[in-house]
Amino acid sequence: MSDRSLSAAPTGNAGTPATQASPHVDAGDTGYSKDLKSRHVNMIAIGGAIGTGLFLGAGGRLAGAGPSLAIAYAVCGVFAFFVVRALGELVLYRPSSGAFVSYAREFMGEKGAYTAGWLYFLNWSTTAVADITAAATYAHFWAMFSDVPQWILALIALAVVLTANLISVKYFGEMEFWFAIIKVAALVIFMCVGIFLVVTQHEVGGHTPGLATVSDSGGIFPLGMLPMLMVVQGVVFAYASVELVGVAAGETENPEKIMPKAINSIMWRVGLFYVGSVVLLALLLPYTAYSGDQSPFVTVFDKLGIPGTAGIMNLVVLTAALSSLNSGLYSTGRILRSMAMAGSAPKFTARMNKGQVPYGGILLTAAFGVLGVGLNYVVPGEAFEIVLNLASIGILGTWGMIMICSLLFWSRSTEGRVTRPSYRLPWAPYTQIVTLVFLASVLVLMWWGGGVGRTTVNCLPLIAALLVGGWFAVRKRVGALAASRSQD
Repeated sequence: MSDRSLSAAPTGNAGTPATQASPHVDAGDTGYSKDLKSRHVNMIAIGGAIGTGLFLGAGGRLAGAGPSLAIAYAVCGVFAFFVVRALGELVLYRPSSGAFVSYAREFMGEKGAYTAGWLYFLNWSTTAVADITAAATYAHFWAMFSDVPQWILALIALAVVLTANLISVKYFGEMEFWFAIIKVAALVIFMCVGIFLVVTQHEVGGHTPGLATVSDSGGIFPLGMLPMLMVVQGVVFAYASVELVGVAAGETENPEKIMPKAINSIMWRVGLFYVGSVVLLALLLPYTAYSGDQSPFVTVFDKLGIPGTAGIMNLVVLTAALSSLNSGLYSTGRILRSMAMAGSAPKFTARMNKGQVPYGGILLTAAFGVLGVGLNYVVPGEAFEIVLNLASIGILGTWGMIMICSLLFWSRSTEGRVTRPSYRLPWAPYTQIVTLVFLASVLVLMWWGGGVGRTTVNCLPLIAALLVGGWFAVRKRVGALAASRSQD
């Protein structure tokens, strides 16, 4: 067996090859370095679970749904864990930089890989716009930037992160490691301060923190249960990067040892950082004190009146936005290269530089970020909410494809065609089915909520038409490349 075939062999949790007659080989997995270490992957997993959706989006969602937001985060967190656990099982079966696109190719054919890849691109190209919008919003907190147009700040953020992302995967991993350290440290400090304030009953902005803050403001559901359901799609967006750890597996040493630990840790981090933070925010100030224009963490420190603390926290959340943008450029570059090698993405997205970075795909995603700069110029006040809804469509599609791949993988394993690793998604196939039903219900809630969400869902026929049209444009090239590979 060739080295290439050995690298594609599925493995169990202990690293022992699983029995399979003809392991799938993805041409898009070649050419990468294996420079991501255990500490990088662990922090990428953390960074994927803590992003702009929490640091910026939680403020507006708290104002719209009240303390019940914590319940929405908990429920969505469980399904996010199911998705990343399903992806983890596939990664242990066969690590790939193409991640779920590569698995879709194996279990659903080239049409499945094409659909999964472009839905993921929709996710991250619009998330990139959300991230640079968030970065520009954060920068306006400081007086020195208050008069600078939002679109200029968004352009600067994009330029800085794009430059850093094109150097090497090792540099990316190091950046994400420190970005994640900053985010985790900030949340730990906030939670320690928040717990101290609640325990000591220290006033925050004229309010005494504690359960009375919730009960005096209308309880857990001050506006009813419907608003909580309406913010679910935004909460799903907050978890959008958890699948990034699967993409990183293709550039990781010993993924069979590193990945299970990184993925398993996501669950308790979600419970601690997301749910815990929202609970504390609800106990510290009435939900009406928060808004979508400012990070809720900055709001709390601002109300405390301690000089400099709000500015420091704002710097942290700015870092979170840049980290998310950095991760998006990284992942889409790898996904687009996997697709380009199969013919379903533009040829230039397969190109790699001397640092073994697929710069073509990264530049394509950045180009959509430039369109986001234009959106910040035209409608600066609505830019974040517009792209949030479009990104949610991409996220729902990506997660749905991951669960379908997982379901097909389970089905093949029952037929004896593949062997599942010992690290598995529990309760299959029911977990996959329930998760797919949940994702479909989120889509229904988006439409039901009206406004931008309904407009976005109404765009689904257009998105489907573009996918179908694109497939007819590339299918000959895809078929020719597939035939060429079968002859090699």
